[in-house]
Amino acid sequence: MRQITYCLRLARRFLHMVRDEGWVRTWSHSRVWLGHRWRGRHPSIAPEVTGTLAYQGAWDVQAFWQESAVKSGFQIASPPALMQRRKVALIGDLNLPQCRKYRVEQLGEIFQEAGVDYIFAHHEDLPRCMDILQDASHLMLYRLRSSPTITRHLYEARRLRLPILYDIDDPLFSVPAYASYGNMAALPPEQVRGFLAGAPFYAEVMNLADAISVSTPALQDHARAFTNRPVFLRRNFADRTTLGVTPRHGPRDGSGFRICFASGSHGHEVDFAEISPDLARFLAHDPARRLVILGHFDRRRLPQALRGQIECHPFAGYASYLGHLAGCDAAVMPLADDLFNHCKSAVRVIDAASVGLPSLVGRVSDMQAVVEDGVTGRVLGPGGDWAAALEDLARAPGLAREMGRQARQRLEQRWTARLDAPVIDPAMLRWVCA
Repeated sequence: MRQITYCLRLARRFLHMVRDEGWVRTWSHSRVWLGHRWRGRHPSIAPEVTGTLAYQGAWDVQAFWQESAVKSGFQIASPPALMQRRKVALIGDLNLPQCRKYRVEQLGEIFQEAGVDYIFAHHEDLPRCMDILQDASHLMLYRLRSSPTITRHLYEARRLRLPILYDIDDPLFSVPAYASYGNMAALPPEQVRGFLAGAPFYAEVMNLADAISVSTPALQDHARAFTNRPVFLRRNFADRTTLGVTPRHGPRDGSGFRICFASGSHGHEVDFAEISPDLARFLAHDPARRLVILGHFDRRRLPQALRGQIECHPFAGYASYLGHLAGCDAAVMPLADDLFNHCKSAVRVIDAASVGLPSLVGRVSDMQAVVEDGVTGRVLGPGGDWAAALEDLARAPGLAREMGRQARQRLEQRWTARLDAPVIDPAMLRWVCA
């Protein structure tokens, strides 16, 4: 009987999402959810919380609001922001593992440094969302677009007089960014139409907040064209989990220089194409060399000349991903030159540096701010010779290891949880603590 009830709740939740967000987004979220269920993971709630994700509907909350109004208890007496102790409640989309790690979970380390309490919930877990708002002083919304569910969260936050901060790490609100995004060419047309159609709904929630936080300076500049709210910078950084990885010291086991290309989402075949001729030339010089592709990649789009020297590994958790990275000698991170990619963060550089790998990057995105050219990796401008840069490292493996050691050292010195630049704008912390 319990299983039947659970299945009925899932069916109601599915139908509600179809109504609120359409078939394309519902199917996309369902695939992610089913994948996590298959692997025995429950991504939608905080790891320390045991609770139900079953859809409870709007009526439980509306009944509470109605009863509070009848008893003259709907409006609170004073704003929680006047409390001496600050507590930030984040409600967001927790379905994407990389986004959850870098924009949700690791934020707790910064707030801990600042003496601010912090808790988070998945936006569809309505009972938990309502619960964590009750003793919060601030609400953060992460990567959310407008829907009846989000409207209820905002309604409750305003009832409780909570200041609202909206956080986002991609220009999902921007039709111009999507329209010029080269990676869209690798996606089905209906998915592209869904992204473009959804952009105004992200902008709507963003503009219902009191302030915005974003992950890169380019995204900060772009967001200011869509809102008159303050826009703070909070970059991604190396958290305790990332720093807990022991980097490799000394030569790697095995022969042949190994290059890693990591793809965290669909469409990065377009970015890879930027340097595929250079990689083909580099691999052709030595049959023992290997290109290791991690994550999402359509192998049919690989040049025929590369296929004999390529290993592909799907993502199977963060630890496995770092393990594959550590088995390489360098990481390449090309990006096509477009508005969307200019807003990208340096998470792949952070991951590579954590295991002691140098990174080769272009001048598109915030990665060039983290890589020190010639010291922790290479920054290659337009027309740069990636094959020659890789050849320099392959011929001097000691140089590659030293760059990787320096990359890890700079990561520990500069890109960890801190209360100032380059990781976070102190004005954001002042806004929370004022």
